[in-house]
Amino acid sequence: MLNDNATSIFDEMHSADGQIRPAYQTLANWLTQKRTHELIALNQKALALFYRKGVSFTVYGESQQTERIIPFDIIPRIIASREWNMLQNGCTQRIRALNAFLYDIYHKRDIIRANLIPEAVVLQNPCYQPWMMNLDLPTAIYAHVSGIDLIRDNDGEYYVLEDNLRTPSGVSYMIEGRLISQRLLGDTLDKNKVLPVDNYPSLLKSCLVENSQIDDPFIVVLTPGRYNSAYYEHTFLAREMGVPLVHGYDLYVENNGVYLRTTSGPKRVDIIYRRIDDDFLDPLVMNPNSVLGVPGLMAAYRSGQVIIANAPGTGVADDKSIYPYVNEMIKFYLGEQPILHNVPTWLCRDKADLDYVLAHLDTLVVKEAQGSGGYGMLIGPKSSKAEIAAYRARILADPAAFIAQPTLALSTCPTCTEEGIAPRHIDLRPFVLSSPDKIRLSAGGLTRVALRDGSLVVNSSQGGGVKDTWVTQENSANSVGQGE
Repeated sequence: MLNDNATSIFDEMHSADGQIRPAYQTLANWLTQKRTHELIALNQKALALFYRKGVSFTVYGESQQTERIIPFDIIPRIIASREWNMLQNGCTQRIRALNAFLYDIYHKRDIIRANLIPEAVVLQNPCYQPWMMNLDLPTAIYAHVSGIDLIRDNDGEYYVLEDNLRTPSGVSYMIEGRLISQRLLGDTLDKNKVLPVDNYPSLLKSCLVENSQIDDPFIVVLTPGRYNSAYYEHTFLAREMGVPLVHGYDLYVENNGVYLRTTSGPKRVDIIYRRIDDDFLDPLVMNPNSVLGVPGLMAAYRSGQVIIANAPGTGVADDKSIYPYVNEMIKFYLGEQPILHNVPTWLCRDKADLDYVLAHLDTLVVKEAQGSGGYGMLIGPKSSKAEIAAYRARILADPAAFIAQPTLALSTCPTCTEEGIAPRHIDLRPFVLSSPDKIRLSAGGLTRVALRDGSLVVNSSQGGGVKDTWVTQENSANSVGQGE
């Protein structure tokens, strides 16, 4: 059961009686040999390595957009193989259902006809793209690349906090973090027999190829440019996959084909791994003021001349107002019981839910249904009366734009601070790659950590950092978590 009682917060490294959990034993032995100043020095080395490589992100909403180096904590988060197998199965099940939902709502809409999800929640969703109706893609996959955000409750049970199906980011931090662990904790990492994550770019490329149904497709990564918060990741993935990183002005459409301008002449593009939002893809049919996309791109897409990953219109499935229905999707499309469960959620579009939320704003977390990055949230227990009153006015102005959840007691993991090793709240984002015949997960994914004492917000834009995530492969003969 979810519980926000701080005295019962789940500790990833220690059991309730203070004993070291088996998966952490080797790491605990290493930590006993390190003094605080040595750990701080290792963290400083990690920061220097990130700085040299330019591993950064951009913070929006300040007087000027600020580029920052992502904070890295040297103490890893460890997941035992049996636990990882369950998470892998749960994320796989969830993405299968979400892709089935996307196919359905752009075709027969069976789940709406079955009255399992209100029609208005889907068709009036800002991310729903009517022009995707009855468009048959080469495969029935809409969300090729996904990120599932997971948290643990006080009993150690995992819950899905949200689904990320548009342009999920963080894999570059996952891989770069592992390189730091190999450099600074090599012996300890080897002793734990940790599953690799550096094969993610090759798995991503395989996923894109398999979804194209073309033997040797030409792939590009489409970026909005260096001012995007995840620009480092765009360059990283393009480089690691060995494909061009392009801007909208590098591409053009002719006879419904998409072409890349090169010094040797036009090059036909088969797959676009896009890292820009739907609204900016094509100024002819979406935002007419966009200079980031490609005029005519949607005509080429509808004619089947190019693959876009993730598919336009995918965002409707990760909207926070859709999230409460995912368990029903799993039952409806797969005929299975959910392996991973949702956090209880109140939809402010519903009168009863709205009344409850307004009466309990001081105890709840309220989020924008279209929000991301930790922006635009109200954390009731940590907000002033004036902040709550201002947020109440925002909700009343547009109730359908907000959802609310309990204030969660995210699990904690030992983290290096200036005062020594201390618990800090964490979450987990496994990355899921979906193809017609297989679904692959990165081994563990990205652990985000709230570096501020007592903070529950792990987003890097809100002062959070990252940890390496170690999935041990001991006793895991059947636990291939990163594909073939």
